Amino acid sequence: MKTKLSTASLLFAGIVVAAVGIGRMKWNAETRELRTRLDAARHPITSKTVDFNTLSSLPSPVQQFFRTVLKDGQPMVAGVHVRHQGTFNMSESDDKWYPFTSDQKVVTQRPGFDWNGRIGVLPGLNVHVHDAYVAGDGILHASLLGLFTVAHLHGSSDVAEGELMRFFAEAAWYPTALLPSQGVRWHAVDANSAQATLEDGNIKLTLLFTFSNAGLIESVRTDARGRTVNGKIVQTPWQGRFWNYTQRAGMSIPLDGEVKWMLPEGPKPYWRGHIAEIAYEFAQ
Repeated sequence: MKTKLSTASLLFAGIVVAAVGIGRMKWNAETRELRTRLDAARHPITSKTVDFNTLSSLPSPVQQFFRTVLKDGQPMVAGVHVRHQGTFNMSESDDKWYPFTSDQKVVTQRPGFDWNGRIGVLPGLNVHVHDAYVAGDGILHASLLGLFTVAHLHGSSDVAEGELMRFFAEAAWYPTALLPSQGVRWHAVDANSAQATLEDGNIKLTLLFTFSNAGLIESVRTDARGRTVNGKIVQTPWQGRFWNYTQRAGMSIPLDGEVKWMLPEGPKPYWRGHIAEIAYEFAQ
């Protein structure tokens, strides 16, 4: 009996190891395909350096932000590679936080990114997630072990708009992408906030940026971003917060952030992350 149990256990372990290996290969192939499309959609960056002379017409908190986090004459960011670690809330209604690690590739022109996350739901059992905006297409694909799809959203205007919002909000990590020369239009709100508008293809969106007295982005908010509820997209107020600013490649960027839905019953955070590594590609 013990021999039979041992044989069965070894067989089961072999099947699990094989499934994990096959899933990893399948997921890596999807990652390569997404990032090839991301590179193929690149546009040349025409204004290749930061020019503080172009800032005078901007709202005062926006001017202060650029003068605080950038240097006059520095090159524009063309691409970014980020590695994160943190926790992710997998429940729509409760608090079920699981650890994640991820790597993310960002291209600033044409705006796009691929977030490749691995959420550890059990020891040795990961949910793989692609959250991406590629050539105007929003993509959310979650797969258990990289083999079994548990969510796959793409092709709709709501998903595309939501993913472009993510790119726009996360520009605190690649702040040259927020400059007017890169296509962003700023509108004054008050002494500590301003609205920013970005267009890509048929998508036009506006986010509210709030700045600290030190001239750093504290939060980014919209009153309507698509949230998945019971398989349907529901437009919901949404906010990202940033802190722990430090110098990287001549820019001040936040290393920590939190993203949450602003529900009637109160805020519901679902992503908390820390930048473990970040590397930049600059316009030549």
